[in-house]
Amino acid sequence: MAISRNIKPDRGLTYRMLMTGFFLVVLYGAVIGILIAVGLSFVFVLVIAFALLFCQYWFSDKIAMYAMHAKEVTPEEAPELHGVVDRLCALADMQKPRVAIASTDVPNAFATGRSPKAAVVCVTTGLLRRLDEPEVEAVLSHELSHVAHRDVAVMTIASGLGVIAGLLTRVLFYSELFGGGRDSQQSNAAFIEIIVMLVSIVVYFVSFLLTMALSRYRELAADRSGALLIGRPSLLASALVKITGEMSRIPTKDLRAAEPFNAFFFTPAVSSGSQGEGGGGGFSFGNLFRTHPTLEVRLAQLEKLEHQLGQAG
Repeated sequence: MAISRNIKPDRGLTYRMLMTGFFLVVLYGAVIGILIAVGLSFVFVLVIAFALLFCQYWFSDKIAMYAMHAKEVTPEEAPELHGVVDRLCALADMQKPRVAIASTDVPNAFATGRSPKAAVVCVTTGLLRRLDEPEVEAVLSHELSHVAHRDVAVMTIASGLGVIAGLLTRVLFYSELFGGGRDSQQSNAAFIEIIVMLVSIVVYFVSFLLTMALSRYRELAADRSGALLIGRPSLLASALVKITGEMSRIPTKDLRAAEPFNAFFFTPAVSSGSQGEGGGGGFSFGNLFRTHPTLEVRLAQLEKLEHQLGQAG
C-alpha cells in the first residue's frame, strides 16, 4: 500500500535499498560464520547481533531525538510549523508524522522512525530562525519524501550494522576468549584476535561505503520528490544555498557534535569539500565517504527540474 499517493516511488532508490540490504545480509552472514569458526558460541553471536540491531531499529526515533535534544511539539506549541506539515501532508495525501523541534543553532532538519506510522520530522531552532516559511516548507517536503520512500528505516538498519561490527570487536576483545585461560587457549588467542579484528574492520568499512552510497542517492531522490510536490524546485535550492552558507557561522564544536547524524540530515553539518560527486559528476575517491551529494550536484538537479516544470507549464 502506498504511503503517499502524490509522492511517487523512486525505482532507482528502491533498487538500491534492496541491493544494499542484500549485500549487508551476505556480509554479516559471513561474519557470523567466521566468528563461529574461531570458537565463539553461535547463540552468543546471534543474541548480541540481533539485540543491538533490534534496539537500533525499534528505538531509532527516540535515540535520534534524545541525541539531538529534540522535543515533540503539539499544534498548540508550534502552530505555524504544524500548519506547514499539515499542508504538505494534504498535498502528498499521506498520514501526518509526529513533529519535533531540536534546540540547536545548527540549521538543519531530519526524519527518523522505524516506519511511516512511527515517523518523526524534526527541524532545528537554527533552521526556523534563518529560513522563510516557504523555504521551511521546501525542506519539510524533502523530509516527508524520505518518510514516503521508506528509506529512513533502511538507513537506520544499514548504519546500525556497522555499529554492531565495532561493538562485537570490543565484546570479543574483553571476553574470556582473550582473557587468561588455559595454556592451549592462550597460545591461539593472539592469532584469533588478529583475525577477528581484521574481519570487523573490513565489515565496518564495507558496510560504511554501502551506507554512504545509499545515503547520497536517497538525498537526490528526496530532493526530486520534494521539489515536485511543492512545484517550486527553486525554493528548495534557495534553502540549500542559505543553510550551506550559514553552516560556516556555526561554532566548530557544535558542528562536530552534530556530525554523527550527517547521513540523516537535510544537509551535512560537516562537509568534506565540494569537488565532483559519484553518481552526479566526476568520480573521486573522497566522494566515497560522502553522506550527501555535493551542493553543486543538488542545485544542478533542481535547476533542471525547474526548467522542466517551466516548459510543462
